[in-house]
Amino acid sequence: MSFQAYLDNIKAKTGKSPEDFKKLAKAKNFILNGTLNPAVKATAITNWLKEEFELGHGHAMAIYATFKGKTE
Repeated sequence: MSFQAYLDNIKAKTGKSPEDFKKLAKAKNFILNGTLNPAVKATAITNWLKEEFELGHGHAMAIYATFKGKTE
């Protein structure tokens, strides 16, 4: 599955885009000043995405990758 396919499936399931998730992550202080908070581990972010949005591990990692700047 391509990276874009992961993002498309996430949008279909949750109604949220990567930018929407980024805004939510900022509210949780996972993102500070436009970059990932160095005090927060990837596991904390992926667990949040799995629990709150019922994403699988691969889909949660795709969103995490967008937080790190991956776009394709």
